[in-house]
Amino acid sequence: MTPLPTTIPQYLDQLRRALAGADPALVQDALYDAEEYLRSELAEQAGRSEAEVIASVASSYGAPEEVAEIYRDTETRVQTALRPPSAPRRRSLLGRFFGVAVEPRAYAALFYMLLSLATGIFYFTWVVTGVSLSAGLAVLIIGIPFAVLFIGSVRVLSLVEGRLVEVMLGERMPRRPLYAERGKPWLARIGEMFTDPRTWGTLLYMLAMLPLGVAYFTVATTLLVTAAVLVALPFLVLFGEVETYVHLDGPWWLIDEAGRTTMNGWELALAFVVGVLLVFLTLHIARGIGVLHGQLAKHLLVKSAQHD
Repeated sequence: MTPLPTTIPQYLDQLRRALAGADPALVQDALYDAEEYLRSELAEQAGRSEAEVIASVASSYGAPEEVAEIYRDTETRVQTALRPPSAPRRRSLLGRFFGVAVEPRAYAALFYMLLSLATGIFYFTWVVTGVSLSAGLAVLIIGIPFAVLFIGSVRVLSLVEGRLVEVMLGERMPRRPLYAERGKPWLARIGEMFTDPRTWGTLLYMLAMLPLGVAYFTVATTLLVTAAVLVALPFLVLFGEVETYVHLDGPWWLIDEAGRTTMNGWELALAFVVGVLLVFLTLHIARGIGVLHGQLAKHLLVKSAQHD
């Protein structure tokens, strides 16, 4: 059995090793909780050494290996409880294609695509403004405090984005901020903040969210509007909202300036079928984009345990 650590950094290092192979977001949460608890206990038991405090709380909070096992078990139970009901497994191609209609994650990903335009504009504006002001104020005495405050705000926004990604896209993201050794001098902690790869990964992610948000929103709205028009067009014709005439040589998908369509009866039926299929295809595309974007967010917003 590994000897009980005598300092908080040693405790955290043993906990990190015990969680090797676990989700990096889970590791970040566990390290933050452990340090927060140990630091609070050390503050309450003033006059005692770190070794004595760690030994005294080992029976209540647990040794690093025990804490790691608790987090793994808890994570499994929580993920099982939060996982949406599994859709019946369909083996046929048609069953898998139409089965996306009962998958909540596809609708959540589609909503994320629509929301990403607003969040992308906000993130991009925040980062560009913050970086510009930080660079402009660097020659003044308030330059460094402003830059530190800006980086701190970016870390808060990364947690907010992480919650959106986890809830809508299903990718496990941190629920605690990145832990920091609070016993270090504040200058060293500021230096770590600026040299932390995750800080720059977060900035890159927020800058990339503008073009990604525009692309996601454009794809989602184009597909949805096209599907809605194709599905609704036969009914509009049926109820006399759109005047029809037969023109087999013309492009059947156009509506002229007079509000007339060149589509005949079978073409209207085909348009309806294509519109319905496009709805299901849109859900598949949204689900696929959600998986890919979740991986991107995990890569840029979460500090890998390998680099701790």
